[in-house]
Amino acid sequence: MSQATYTLSQLNGMDASQFVQVLGGIYEHSPWVAEQAATQRPFASAEALAAAMRNVVDTAGIEPQLKLVRAHPELAGKAAVRGELTAESTREQSGAGLNLCTPEEFARLQALNAQYNEKFGFPFILAVRGYDRHGIIENFSQRVENDRDTELRASLEQIHRIAGFRLADLISAH
Repeated sequence: MSQATYTLSQLNGMDASQFVQVLGGIYEHSPWVAEQAATQRPFASAEALAAAMRNVVDTAGIEPQLKLVRAHPELAGKAAVRGELTAESTREQSGAGLNLCTPEEFARLQALNAQYNEKFGFPFILAVRGYDRHGIIENFSQRVENDRDTELRASLEQIHRIAGFRLADLISAH
């Protein structure tokens, strides 16, 4: 299933509501990022658009950042099992093979999700593109040992990577 792509010129020319409709899912369930970035148009490049969206998040303050982190689904979590992920998250998690977990791998991910959520108060986030399920489980096992500030920074960095991948998939060169 392919998604629509847009040129930078098309994105720059949209009214604010269209812009938010198209880019509102770049940051998971957080259209406020696109809303604030829309005021900075026109963008000279896709990189400038990505930087503007990143800056919106980075300067938002701790509460909006935590809300953004918490808007993300657990990896191979309850939402995935129930088929409730966004189309983007479904593609990303399936692309990493999380839909192919053995019962043991799935149980390990469930245990890590519970441990991580209890320790940090938000879900584990990893830009899974380029990882297989074994690499994801290894990364997860390591990061659950971090302190909360380190993990919040790591989560936001991973969210920016996810957003970068989503923007790259959305913006066409022509």
